[in-house]
Amino acid sequence: MKSITINGSQRESVGKKATKALRNAGQVPCVLYGGDKPVHFSAAELAFSKLVYTPNAHTVVITLEGGESFNAVLQDIQFHPVTDRILHVDFYQLFEDKEIALNIPINVVGNSKGVKNGGVLRRPYRKLRVKALPANLPDFIEVDITPLKIGDKINVADLQNDKYTILHPDNNVVAQVRTSRTAIVDDEDEEGGEEEGTEATAEAPAAETTQE
Repeated sequence: MKSITINGSQRESVGKKATKALRNAGQVPCVLYGGDKPVHFSAAELAFSKLVYTPNAHTVVITLEGGESFNAVLQDIQFHPVTDRILHVDFYQLFEDKEIALNIPINVVGNSKGVKNGGVLRRPYRKLRVKALPANLPDFIEVDITPLKIGDKINVADLQNDKYTILHPDNNVVAQVRTSRTAIVDDEDEEGGEEEGTEATAEAPAAETTQE
């Protein structure tokens, strides 16, 4: 998985007055959990742009003044309700021998025959919760919809592998091609013609429905 480096300074004071002064100076108060004790630090607000404002998943290398460095993942982030400025960020420290759970984006590839025939591609998830050792965390989970005909689906069980575990029930649907009023019957054979007595309708662009 790709990593982003954030350079910060350790905080000596964590009170409200000190926190407000940091924000006024364009700094974001942060806390790193998961180690022997929480590490309080701050970093420039601009340092978080590639981490926060992206659909991709990343690990983080937190480098503090003095050379101390930690591997981590973003755990929680708080935004101002009006300005959307970042108010506070929590990180969780990574260890090579300890598994971590993280939301990983889904990357759909291929051209489904069912969609070409007017079916509707349904994607209930944009991300899946995955548990793995840090070295085995994927950048994304690839879902190939090429073989899907109308009525076919891909479940979580179809995507499990030895490197990571997807933390959703195996029967949860990740991608499915549903029929629509403009859909035509899928042929059993790519080279075969329409079934006898079946009238083909003109192909129409297929819509995609998604539930977060």
